[in-house]
Amino acid sequence: MDGIIIKAISSFYYVETDAGIIECKARGRFKERGTTLLVGDRVKVLVSGEKGVIEEVTPRKNCLLRTPVANNDMLFIVSSSVTPTPNTLIIDRMTAICEYNNIEPIIIFNKNDLEDVSHWCGIYDRAGFKTVACSAVSLEGVDKIKAELKDCVSAFTGNSGAGKSSLLNIIFPKLNLSVGEVSDKLGRGRHTTRHTELFSHEFGGYVADTPGFSSLEADKGDFKFKEMLPQLFPEFEPFECGCSFSDCKHIGEKGCAVCEAVKKGDIEKTRYSSYLAMFDELKDLKIWNAKK
Repeated sequence: MDGIIIKAISSFYYVETDAGIIECKARGRFKERGTTLLVGDRVKVLVSGEKGVIEEVTPRKNCLLRTPVANNDMLFIVSSSVTPTPNTLIIDRMTAICEYNNIEPIIIFNKNDLEDVSHWCGIYDRAGFKTVACSAVSLEGVDKIKAELKDCVSAFTGNSGAGKSSLLNIIFPKLNLSVGEVSDKLGRGRHTTRHTELFSHEFGGYVADTPGFSSLEADKGDFKFKEMLPQLFPEFEPFECGCSFSDCKHIGEKGCAVCEAVKKGDIEKTRYSSYLAMFDELKDLKIWNAKK
């Protein structure tokens, strides 16, 4: 029967089917092929009694290996206004990864009850992304998040201490996720989520809770990601046709219209700084030593 993997722990996969949730093992052929099954994979299961064996996995439309969810429609990137303050490089890595994988990013700035987040929302509104000013205390923005969840597979990710699990508990009370305290000394929370799991919800889709993304980054071994990097910053597109050179990398070349737009304030400086940081990380990657 058909199903979707909603949880993976060690070598056991829990597959939701029309007959309920079935504990499964995977055929050895997946390991032989080097195929890693992920939460969100659509699979075919052979059932015997109360157990099952995963026989096939349907082709994925995308997957996030560092946030291990397959066939994701939407990624909610949760940051906070204070303790910890937003890390724009981390957010910008995630928006680039979303653009690369054809996943819609929605950026949530939590703890709006403690400090106004309109400045942070403005940065990403101007870049063309959806943002939500939110508070797990006053419940501001919660209804807006619920509306976006309808009929899709989505994931929430965020730097530790941003209040991701608190928000999920408000939106999905049945989850009852543990919530980590924020360390005053470190300025970040303990990682309270140990594995990725999909939960079906009343809005007609699935949501994944994932580990904190302080260690997530773009795959430095992906040559295509390197080549596409300018396209992963959508606010560059209106200006690129004005560059003097068709192969302009937007790193300070003479006649670069993107650099000029940054100087004029038409492109946010924090976004451009993130682009330069990511470009610098990827610049030495050659096609012959990239991941196959």
